[in-house]
Amino acid sequence: MAVAALVPGALLGWLVYEVVGGSGDGGGSAQATVRTSTSTSTSTSTSPSASASASAPSDGAAGSPSDDGKQPGAATPTLGAPTGSAPAASGPLKGKVIVIDPGHNPGNFRHTADINRKVNIGTNWKECDTTGTSTNAGYTEAQFTLDVSHRLKALLEKLGATVKLTHDNGSPAWGPCVDQRARIGNNAHADAAISIHADGSAPGNRGFHVIMPGSVHAGAADTRAIVGPSAALGLRVAANFVRVTGEPASNYVGKGTGLVTRTDLGGLNLSTVPKVFIECGNMRDSKDAALLTSGAWRQKAAQGISEGIVSFLRSS
Repeated sequence: MAVAALVPGALLGWLVYEVVGGSGDGGGSAQATVRTSTSTSTSTSTSPSASASASAPSDGAAGSPSDDGKQPGAATPTLGAPTGSAPAASGPLKGKVIVIDPGHNPGNFRHTADINRKVNIGTNWKECDTTGTSTNAGYTEAQFTLDVSHRLKALLEKLGATVKLTHDNGSPAWGPCVDQRARIGNNAHADAAISIHADGSAPGNRGFHVIMPGSVHAGAADTRAIVGPSAALGLRVAANFVRVTGEPASNYVGKGTGLVTRTDLGGLNLSTVPKVFIECGNMRDSKDAALLTSGAWRQKAAQGISEGIVSFLRSS
């Protein structure tokens, strides 16, 4: 996909037009160009300095999904091995493989030596993983990402896709490391992969952003073949996410576009399949935290991400 300049403030409105009333999946939206913004965001969700509360609340606390009647445990069966999936049903996504990467792991805080071990991400060495961030009330990013991933998996499987998670239900007990997360998608030959996150920026910084891979060709990393497809995936995820959830584009990275390009994330650098990250909101901002801890809103988040992935797969 060519990357050209558009007026940042109008970008997401244009994207929503393309999704809702534009030329459709097979039309002009597939040829859309967009300016992305390279960021060195201080997001603690990808920073080694991020930390979550070791005494995170149970599902019955602030992050309880009971308010929407869709308990993740009831809606999504135990998946077993991290890369396993239920048999694909018939549907428009039959034959498609999607890898969902729930950011961080609820057990990471118990294994600090393991997750602090450095791994090669092509451009440099980074920590295997981090604990992630949390809301001020202690609802952790790892809880959030796993819950949204369960909801997203259920939606995509109903459409016939084969869906694999990089980890689930405490298996493995920590991690996986960022390089292994990328390899899971690569080994699955995924048609699309997405890493689910929530940010840990300063209060007052709010909104979502989608992180897409920049062009990297160094060491074990070579993203040149996936930059275009990943940008197309990111555009469609962003457009559908804002439409379904109503969450605004980030006011602190991406210059109002909700789109960021980065070359410092191992999960993107080492991917050989179309992949993006989504930071669904800022856990440290009270307005965003109120959404992120709502089960009803997490269902909307999963729906928006699902519709973005479906749009991408139908257009590719």
